Amino acid sequence: MLRTGAALGVQPEAFWRLSLAEWRMLTEAAPGTTPMGRGELERLMAVWQDGDGT
Repeated sequence: MLRTGAALGVQPEAFWRLSLAEWRMLTEAAPGTTPMGRGELERLMAVWQDGDGT
């Protein structure tokens, strides 16, 4: 949980003051969101190619 909080930019003193409801709000996926699919990943890779051409 500490690593997740740090990755979200939550300072340690703020982390320890979070209620369970606040923690859940910070870490749950937004309603209606789904993980990126392979097609979307490939589209982004085509648009944002690496500088070396790969």
